[in-house]
Amino acid sequence: MFEPKEAMFGFQGDFENDESQEFMLFSKQDEDENNKLPVPEELPILTIRNTVLFPGVVFPITVGRDKSIRLIREANKKDKIIGVVSQRNPEIEDPSFEDLYTVGTLAEIVRMMRMPDGSTTVIIQGRKRIELTELTQSEPYLRAKVKALPDQKQKEDKEYKAIIDSIRDTSHSIINLAPNIPSEASIALRNIDSSRFLVHFVASNLNISVAEKQEILNDTDPTHRATTVLEYVTHELQMLELKDQIQNKVRTDIDKQQKEYFLQQQIRALQEELGGDSPDKEILNLREKGNQKKWPQSVHQHFNRELDRLQRVNPASPDYSVGLNYVQLMLDLPWDEYTKDNFDLKHAEKVLDEDHFGLEKVKKRILEYLAVLKLKGDMKSPIICLYGPPGVGKTSLGRSIARALGRKYVRMSLGGLHDESEIRGHRKTYIGAMPGRIIQNLKKVGTSNPVYVLDEIDKMGRDFRGDPSSAMLEVLDPEQNSTFYDNYLELDYDLSKVLFIATANSLDSIQPALLDRMEIIDISGYSLEEKVEIGKKYLIPKQRKAHGLKTKDFNLSDKALELVIEQYTRESGVRGLDKKIAALARNAAKSIAMGEALKKTLGLPEVEKILGSEKMEPEMYESNQWPGVVTGLAWSPMGGSVLFVESKLIPGKGNFHITGQLGDVMKESVTLARSFLKAHSDYLDIDARVFDHWDVHVHFPAGAIPKDGPSAGITILTSLASLFTQRKVKSHLAMTGEITLRGKVLPVGGIKEKILAARRAGITHVILCEANRKDIEDINPGYLKGMKFSYVKNMLEVLDIALLRDFADNPIDTMEPVRKAALKSAESPTV
Repeated sequence: MFEPKEAMFGFQGDFENDESQEFMLFSKQDEDENNKLPVPEELPILTIRNTVLFPGVVFPITVGRDKSIRLIREANKKDKIIGVVSQRNPEIEDPSFEDLYTVGTLAEIVRMMRMPDGSTTVIIQGRKRIELTELTQSEPYLRAKVKALPDQKQKEDKEYKAIIDSIRDTSHSIINLAPNIPSEASIALRNIDSSRFLVHFVASNLNISVAEKQEILNDTDPTHRATTVLEYVTHELQMLELKDQIQNKVRTDIDKQQKEYFLQQQIRALQEELGGDSPDKEILNLREKGNQKKWPQSVHQHFNRELDRLQRVNPASPDYSVGLNYVQLMLDLPWDEYTKDNFDLKHAEKVLDEDHFGLEKVKKRILEYLAVLKLKGDMKSPIICLYGPPGVGKTSLGRSIARALGRKYVRMSLGGLHDESEIRGHRKTYIGAMPGRIIQNLKKVGTSNPVYVLDEIDKMGRDFRGDPSSAMLEVLDPEQNSTFYDNYLELDYDLSKVLFIATANSLDSIQPALLDRMEIIDISGYSLEEKVEIGKKYLIPKQRKAHGLKTKDFNLSDKALELVIEQYTRESGVRGLDKKIAALARNAAKSIAMGEALKKTLGLPEVEKILGSEKMEPEMYESNQWPGVVTGLAWSPMGGSVLFVESKLIPGKGNFHITGQLGDVMKESVTLARSFLKAHSDYLDIDARVFDHWDVHVHFPAGAIPKDGPSAGITILTSLASLFTQRKVKSHLAMTGEITLRGKVLPVGGIKEKILAARRAGITHVILCEANRKDIEDINPGYLKGMKFSYVKNMLEVLDIALLRDFADNPIDTMEPVRKAALKSAESPTV
């Protein structure tokens, strides 16, 4: 209320403010005189914007539109009586009759003045409320038929007087609180005797919309109109009191800040006396470092803006340390700092061969990347995922690649990570916020193109705190990681030059979208020959160095090394072998330290004596003495292994029993094999009645170990076929493959690990799906020496190869229960 620029003189466009006035003018003219004033049948209509003229109120306006200037001039020459009506939409320059409110005010032109700048200012006074009934003229200005709209008869009772007194008191309070309202406004209020004019005067100065003022003008009930005005001024007073409270609080806070400022200045002076850096000098040093640093222009500008903001913060405030940590992080990050790659491919190949035995696929891929980088000069780094069992050297391979390329090396373990903020960072508004581990490690390594190993990417967790594997989608996408966004840094960071190498033991738990972004390189387990070479070239020298032994002090014979590999370890990698060699090295170190006699090259007896009798039972082929026993091949994250399937016929009623802690897929494979044999019993010369009069029990040994997967399908089929036909299985034969109800054999995975396991077990003949031929061709021929492979497409081919023509020595008479049943009842439907 009573705001000079918005409420009192709120005209815009044609009707501008007379800014020399500080409050709305008013007239003391008697109310009776206004009531007696006759209302002409037709009046010229002056349209105004952004305000409403109330009866009794006087205010100046500046006239700008040609129509309005002509209307004022002609009316001023005549009786000076005009109709003043507000526009509904102030944006309309030339309003029609429909654009006006129907209720307005009969007004009298008090004075018209021509200003020095050529504009026309007119002072008008509202006299009576009128209502427009019909437009009679639109040119050169609006004219309309009008009628008076008097107030309803009002008896000034106690309630009405109380409302008027409340309006007067509240208005005085507003004038006292508002600093921009002159004291003359209070005098003006005291001089108003008429209650209705007081309501009009206050309503004119209310800081409300034109529509709300128009509703007050339209109201012909004096009590209701006064009540409405009282509601508005009460709300205005409450707002002013709230503003006053806020200003007082701010004033107190400012006084406190000024006190802190003076104290801080004294502390700063003491620091300078003691030789320490003041906050201003610290910021100056940071700015100088920023000017010398090599980074993108946009980042430099953001850095300077953060320093400017930091300079305005009180050093004693917690925000100061947050901001200081942020700019120091920006300064420490290697924005455009890259190490120079070593493009000597021969050197890279030599380094990779020195550190790792085998792993030809990975080495080839790294050399290809280095060759393209050498020719092209600029290339997005590939995202490689090394997939294989534990202990085959996936993680250590990253360090070798970094050494071969001449790059820095950094490793981040993702095992058990379940918080997305570990990847993307926390917003710096949080207490204890920090950047994600991607940015932290780049800061630590000091370059933007390291070899970055993401270890155990398949073991990331997921819970209510977020899904880190989804956050990794941006990190491992070559099309997106050039603008990686960290929540703490709040700037795009280029990761496209980083060579990411992920490691995983299983692909099943990796999100499909994440798996699609990576180039999968399968690292299979090692053969016996490879493990012997790794032991001699890498593990034994490593343990010599770790235990302070010389070459002459500790060595193992090839036979002793093979014994350790075959009977003291069971793994695809060499981690367990490394531990056993460490145990042998510790024994040698103890003997040397105690002056005991020591054999320099350990043989079989020495190894057995040192490592003890805790040997693992080797997975060896079992004889084909009994029908129904077949050797299969299995895969697990630990590598390949041999799986035995045993079947037994028991006199009964055709029931089926499966044991060995199996998953649903293997149980379904048993059902599939039985159904297939039942459907093809003629081909195998199986009497179909055997399925109804004998119970079958299928068992998978090592019952404590959970088993599942489709690759045992043809093994189960062969076991049941051997059982029902009583034909033995070929000697030293193993198999792997998935089966279908139509009789097809489908390919399976983990072929190299399975073949190595078969070779360790003494298997010489393996049956595989035809589609797995390519997997055998990828294996080093040296590992396949002495082994035969049969490739099949359907299940009957498997049985033709696997089953011998001769029967068991003591074949089971599968029809004995049938004959017994026939003797008891000639009506037996099975005879």
